[in-house]
Amino acid sequence: MSHTYAIIAETREGKLRQVTFEAIEAARRTKGEGGRIAAVLIGHQMSTLAEELARYVDGPVQVVDRPELAAYHAEAAAAAAIGALNELNPDAVFLGHTAIGRDLAPMIAARLDAGQISDVTAIEGAGSDAVYVRPLYAGKAFERKRFVPGGVRIVTVRPNNFPAAGPVSAPGPVVVSGAPPLSGLRSAVKEVVRKTSGKVDLTEAKVVVSGGRGVKSAEGFRPLERLAEALNAAVGASRGACDAGYCDYALQIGQTGKVVTPEIYIACGISGAIQHLAGMSQSRVIIAVNKDPEAPIFNVADYGIVGDLFEVVPLLTEEFKKALASS
Repeated sequence: MSHTYAIIAETREGKLRQVTFEAIEAARRTKGEGGRIAAVLIGHQMSTLAEELARYVDGPVQVVDRPELAAYHAEAAAAAAIGALNELNPDAVFLGHTAIGRDLAPMIAARLDAGQISDVTAIEGAGSDAVYVRPLYAGKAFERKRFVPGGVRIVTVRPNNFPAAGPVSAPGPVVVSGAPPLSGLRSAVKEVVRKTSGKVDLTEAKVVVSGGRGVKSAEGFRPLERLAEALNAAVGASRGACDAGYCDYALQIGQTGKVVTPEIYIACGISGAIQHLAGMSQSRVIIAVNKDPEAPIFNVADYGIVGDLFEVVPLLTEEFKKALASS
């Protein structure tokens, strides 16, 4: 019997998000040598994205295309996903561990009476014997979990921890789902207002430049924004900076904010409280700039610069510009 491993694609501003391709890679690793990868695409006017997504899976792309799905609506998206998944009858379902994925996955798990493992950063083994690795205690420990045999398995993968999957040699077909009309919804999305950290999505950025209370004001973020622009990076912040009113909470990284795992994390004027470390300690390379040589952030940093960020950051910006221009 052929096994099916499904991913639920996520879109933003008319494009497939990077985490969608990372979820495909996670599904490939889980299925091993057998089975197929299918996809579920939910939204409105999805034909172009469906054709693009089909290039990365060898199973069907199940499309639920409805006007009421143009903007994310938890109740509608869950109903649409369940309808499409019932047609695919998958062994496992993979989503990104994003705001939407964290919202949608437990609803799907509840309705399918399925088990769920969240925030997965690595997968060991394949098939029903696969072991899923996820961090605990702000990344100070890791647990390895396995599903009990039988039933559907729901997995959310942390962005930037799996490489993006490449195209397949034999793309799968695009199938318009026969899910029933989405009627009886108790709410409707009238408008979506987004607050972002800049041109680059914070949770998917390869480089993040963050500021803490040490930036001293909203104006103090300007040097960080110029450095981020030079590196094509996203701008983040500690809760302290957000609480002080220096920036919007959309930028917050930490236990009560976003979790990021970029290749390079530059912490400027951030002391390194455990709540902030919970959101960035798994970054590949951590660079800290702080005038306090005893700041806890230096305990986790790969590289540390003791100095005034208002002097150091402009120098870093100029040096990075020179290095990038000559490369």
